[in-house]
Order: sequence, then structure tokens, then C-alpha cells
Amino acid sequence: MLKVGFIGWRGMVGSVLMDRMKAENDFRDIEPLFASTSQVGQKGPDIGKNIPVLQDALDVKTLSAMDIILTCQGSDYTKEIYPQLRNAGWKGYWIDAASRLRMEKDSVIILDPVNRDVIDKSLSSGIKNYIGGNCTVSLMLMAVGGLFKHEYIEWLSTMTYQAASGAGAKNMRELILQMSSIGNAAKDLLDKPSSAILELDKRVLEIMNSSSFPVEQFGAPLAGSLIPWIDAKMETGQSREEWKGYAETNKILQTKKQIPIDGICVRIGTMRCHSQALTIKLRKNISIDKIQKIIQESNQWVKVISNDKENSSKYLTPSAVSGKLTVPVGRIRKLNMGPEYLTLFTVGDQLLWGAAEPLRRMLRILVDYMK
Repeated sequence: MLKVGFIGWRGMVGSVLMDRMKAENDFRDIEPLFASTSQVGQKGPDIGKNIPVLQDALDVKTLSAMDIILTCQGSDYTKEIYPQLRNAGWKGYWIDAASRLRMEKDSVIILDPVNRDVIDKSLSSGIKNYIGGNCTVSLMLMAVGGLFKHEYIEWLSTMTYQAASGAGAKNMRELILQMSSIGNAAKDLLDKPSSAILELDKRVLEIMNSSSFPVEQFGAPLAGSLIPWIDAKMETGQSREEWKGYAETNKILQTKKQIPIDGICVRIGTMRCHSQALTIKLRKNISIDKIQKIIQESNQWVKVISNDKENSSKYLTPSAVSGKLTVPVGRIRKLNMGPEYLTLFTVGDQLLWGAAEPLRRMLRILVDYMK
């Protein structure tokens, strides 16, 4: 059996990955080894089979014995350990959730329902690094990958509405703390239905802007508000999150001619799932019926939602999608600018297709490839 080392399996993405691997019985065909930077020698996770105690995730010699290493530990870990492994002569496969190696020439950004042809070609050519993509980019491609495949997209603008979980577990906790602070501050007015709504609104604003309001992680109120900036600033005026849409999409698809992609990324007060409103300039006029058919047939997880209030409200929301592999796509219609301008709205669980699931599936691909 292939020896597979797992690092960062206790974090948010790693925990989702473990749940998915157990659900799909992925541990059956590998010899797993779990490593830690802080709990060496302790008992490993329950995966339904006997495993060694936790090994040292900083021990290059131990890691070098692995055929495959899958890490969700983060970019700092990758920056430290990956070059040491390669410099020590390790020839194994590296699967990584972190962004550190995404844009390297010897790395492939993985999203097999969309770019399985790229992955297969890379395996045949000896590429050893397979990196999970940006969550919003992956979810966007899961939704409209079929339109890219048919080369119908001339350019695309995406406005994202990203959940707290995209920033990490501490941020998710802070969002709930913010919600709790607002609720507690306004409880007496809420308990009195006759109280004036402007008085309630004033109370909420006061607590959100007070020095006691918890903003250590986000730096600003998110509950009852939004933050129109994610990640570092680029020289172009974009945030790095916005830049990734162009850079990573074109690398995932290995486009011969770069497709212009841009937009604005916004953090909103949801716990989990990223939503996106897309504006697409088509290369030619295509009927809505044909567009829906292409989207629906692009992969087995996409679900086209009819463009009406009832179905949009029921199925096209984070609360409906959280914890599911389904990627609903709705609000599909042409814009007033002309028949070649398309808009739609999509939502997906970024901890699944935006993070853990491409890693799990890449491991499965490698296990089958190396048999």
C-alpha cells in the first residue's frame, strides 16, 4: 500500500477532509501516517483502522519515507518543510491546501471535475505538486466550468459574498460573538414589541461601533454589516483575493489565451459557504436553454435553479447548501446590455469544493494512478 502522510488534519479544512475520507472509505487503500507539530507521540485520529502514534511533522527523514504527503497545515509550514524535502531528494507527491505553491511552474491547481485532462497530462509528464485552488475560484469553475470548456466566455466579472469561515475558525467564532453582543445589547427592546424601531436601530449601531465590540479578528463589524476587502492590496488596486480570480482560473484551465476575469470580493456575515454574482460576456449569442443545459451537464454536482423567487430563496442560499457538495446555479438571464451578456448567481460550500474535496479526490486519483 502507498504510504501517505497527513499534516494539518485537525484544523478546519483538515477536519472536513477527514470526515469526507471516512465517508468515502478512502483510508482503505492506503497506509496513513499522521504527523503533528505539537502533539508528537500522542494517539492519532480515529479513522477505522490501526495507525501509529503521531509523528513529528518537522522530521524530514520521517516525511521522506512517504509516497504522498497531504498537508492542510498552511503556507508557513509549506515554506519551511517543502524545500527541505525536495533538497533531501524526496521524489514523492505533494498535495497541499495552502496557496504557497499554487502559481509555481511545477505545480498544478487541482479541480478534477473541471481540469481532469490537465491533471492526467501533468501526471504523465512527471509533475509531483498538486495544489488546492482559491475557494471562490474553485466554486465559480464548478458552477460555470462547462461554459469555459466550450470556449463561450470572452470575459467574466465576479462579485463574491464570502463567509466568515473563509478567514478561519477564529473568525467564525468572532462572528458569533458579534451576533451575541448585538442580541444582548438589544434584548430589552426586542422583548418589548411596542418599542420604536429607530430606537432599536440606534442601540444596534451603538454597540457595533463601541470599543467593547469584538473585532480582533476582522478588524471591523461583520455581523449586521459587511467588509468590502479580503486579503492584501495589489499594485493594481485589487485585493489579492480579487487577483486570484484571473491568475488561478487561467492556470487551472491552462488557457492558451488568457481570459480576463476581475471583480470585487466582499466578506459577509454568514458562517459557511461563498456566494457569487457573475457577469459574463459571451463570445456569441447563446440561448438560455442551451446555457442551462451546458451548466447542468458540466458535472454531477451542479444544479440549475429556476429563475423565480420561491426556488431562488429556497435553494440558492448558504443555509441551503452548507455541508453539501451540491453547487446550485440560478438567476440565469440575459442582461439589458445585449444578448451576449449573461448574469447568474451561484453558491457553494467553500470547505468542501472550495478546499477539502479537491484534495481528497486528488489523493484518490494518485492512489489509482500508482497501483
